[in-house]
Amino acid sequence: MIRNFVVVVIGLSFFSFILPAYSDDAPSTSIRTRGVLQSVVDESASKEAQVWLQRIIDAPRKHNYTGIFVYSSDGHMETSRVVHMVDAEGVFERIEVLDGSPREVVRNNNEVKRYFPDRKTLVTGKRGLKKFFPALLSEPFSNINNNYIVKKVGRERISNRDCQVIILESRDHMRYSQRLWVDVSTGLLLKAAVMERDQVVEQYGFTQLEIDGEIDKELLTPKYSKRDTKLHITNPVSSKVVKNELGWQVENLPSGFSKTNEVKRVFSGKSTPVGHITLSDGLASVSVFIRPVTQNEPLEAHEFYPPQGAINIYNRTVGDNVVTIIGEVPPVTVMQIGNSVKNYKVKWAE
Repeated sequence: MIRNFVVVVIGLSFFSFILPAYSDDAPSTSIRTRGVLQSVVDESASKEAQVWLQRIIDAPRKHNYTGIFVYSSDGHMETSRVVHMVDAEGVFERIEVLDGSPREVVRNNNEVKRYFPDRKTLVTGKRGLKKFFPALLSEPFSNINNNYIVKKVGRERISNRDCQVIILESRDHMRYSQRLWVDVSTGLLLKAAVMERDQVVEQYGFTQLEIDGEIDKELLTPKYSKRDTKLHITNPVSSKVVKNELGWQVENLPSGFSKTNEVKRVFSGKSTPVGHITLSDGLASVSVFIRPVTQNEPLEAHEFYPPQGAINIYNRTVGDNVVTIIGEVPPVTVMQIGNSVKNYKVKWAE
């Protein structure tokens, strides 16, 4: 790819040099040509950067790794240990939070269990919207250029490994930019920063890392279990719905976002289904949850919850329902989505 890029630049530079000799309107034509050529070069560079994005997606499917990484946001820091193994049976992972309240995530391919021993809770489910560092990116990237300027900007070292830096620069204020440090050798994401106006909103980064070493399967065994801690198990059950079956629509989607999924969820101990609409711009994800108001529940017309790093949460009451928007996007985006949710009074299927 680099070789092809160099050939393009050399060839276009030569073409730009000789063009005025054949034109009666050399200055204006040359300016227009340089603009076209720069566009071609920019497109080539963007495609090369997107190759690196695909490497980020592919790396956790190909490589074993163990390490310590740090999450930071607004002065809060949290350290976690990750063990990640790939074999003929699939992908297995265990993440243990080392600071504050004990928490643990154990993944067996697409099955994910989240342990919260202090709350005596175990949440089980499928690996879906929630991503865990360093596997933060998911496909597809088909429309990413519509919403982000993708740039390859240089090399830096993270955890004593050479990294390529990739920038995903937001084209508007409705989404965050991202800065990614990609291991040159394996494509593994070693550091990631979510940015807003050049300010870091949240950041992940390895401080210790070993790649492609042998991994003892015992390291993937959960520290907490139902037997040992008497955990309450929460297992949300989802069912697909036909288009508009929920009776809800987001009428004024922010530019670049589209609906990617629509399901009903029934949570443990609850009989009433919760509507769940998923939106994406090809990189950032937003969830829209709709549930009936419970008896004696205090209602707010609309309110923001305190942000959790890059995740913003917005609540709004619509008739006898509570609409909650949770997304890895700026507050203005979750508010626009929340204020655009309309009820078409279609009866929910039981």
